[in-house]
Amino acid sequence: MQQHLIAIDLDGTTLNDQSQLSEKTIETLRKLDQLGHLVCIVTGRPYRNSRDIYRQIGLDNPIVNFNGAYCHYPSRPAWLGGYHYELDKEIAFDLLTKQDELGIDMILAEGKEQLYSSNLNIPDSPFFPKDSNLIASLNRKSLLDNPTALTILCAESNMKVIEDRIIAHYGDSVSVRTWGGVLPLLEVIHAGIYKNRGVQAIADFYHIPLQNILAFGDENNDLEMLQYAGLGVAMKNAVPEVLAVADAVTDYTNDQDGLALFLEEYFNLK
Repeated sequence: MQQHLIAIDLDGTTLNDQSQLSEKTIETLRKLDQLGHLVCIVTGRPYRNSRDIYRQIGLDNPIVNFNGAYCHYPSRPAWLGGYHYELDKEIAFDLLTKQDELGIDMILAEGKEQLYSSNLNIPDSPFFPKDSNLIASLNRKSLLDNPTALTILCAESNMKVIEDRIIAHYGDSVSVRTWGGVLPLLEVIHAGIYKNRGVQAIADFYHIPLQNILAFGDENNDLEMLQYAGLGVAMKNAVPEVLAVADAVTDYTNDQDGLALFLEEYFNLK
């Protein structure tokens, strides 16, 4: 058997619309893991918000968080295949002083375990911790280390102004992604870092050839990962941009066990 690397996004892909794992998904991913394939979560979430899912599946493999900025092996802190790209904390402090001027509702600086926020009234979202002990006020006294990422909440109408300012001041050192919808936000991470960076690091460490890499996703932050993989698979519920670049599309959505059913057929697990 040739070992495959199976890189799975979480929200909208592995998780259903209630942000839960189905029994079918857990069973399928465990089967693949037991067969010797490398099942790796590759998500925009921080580790603190993906740890429970990692454990529920029963994985003991590397994981990629913050859209590729942090690649690590939770049970092996000294794993040589990992990396951690950080942002200069001065970017957070600069935006903090211009918060009202730019129409920023909230600035959140992501540490590995701690979240620092300009406003402690955090929105209810799977991306933010519910435990208030994991949230601290964002200021120079609290944020002593460089964060992994910044999340900026604002009205969609203000996004372009804020993005332009960040690019103008720090363009060579950062990447900016914008998200609309119910909770409009901008995400700022280290320049040139996307999910495919983490997938490549894991594949290189385990000497897995490109043709044996499968990647699954549904959103714009999955584009580079799907384009990099030997087989980039879009979920049926994926956004048009992802569907356009995918090598294959699942027959079912994330709410219909689309990931599990595709893997079951691909690896002949029935």
